[in-house]
Amino acid sequence: MGGWVPLTSNTLLQRIRQHQHLRELRNKLLHLHACLLETERIAYEQVRGRVSSGELLQLVIEHEQFAWLHRISQLVVRIDEMLSANEPLSLDDVQNLIADARTLIVPSEIGNTFARKYYAALQREPDVVLAHAEVSELLASK
Repeated sequence: MGGWVPLTSNTLLQRIRQHQHLRELRNKLLHLHACLLETERIAYEQVRGRVSSGELLQLVIEHEQFAWLHRISQLVVRIDEMLSANEPLSLDDVQNLIADARTLIVPSEIGNTFARKYYAALQREPDVVLAHAEVSELLASK
């Protein structure tokens, strides 16, 4: 039986809950990202005129005005990698990711670029406020 250890139902349930929690966090972060992207698109278009979906994708990838949103994208990619890994999730990895998410979504008038732009988006867009509340609520629950 070379090192095989049976999973207790507790451990299995814990892993299932971790996966569910991470999937839910991923979905809420994606929704928040979409709301932030929309506010940034509107701000961009007010100055430079309408952009197509293809142009917007290029802007998101390459333009400095959208670069701050990469922080949320990177968090979503980390979640995707954790969920698709062959090894079971470590509690430390999950806790570190949740701590990073909590730290990231702290708006501030005087913080880093992300915190300042996030603060500004929260001031001008009710959808961002609602999406922020959903992410915050989920992060507070675990």
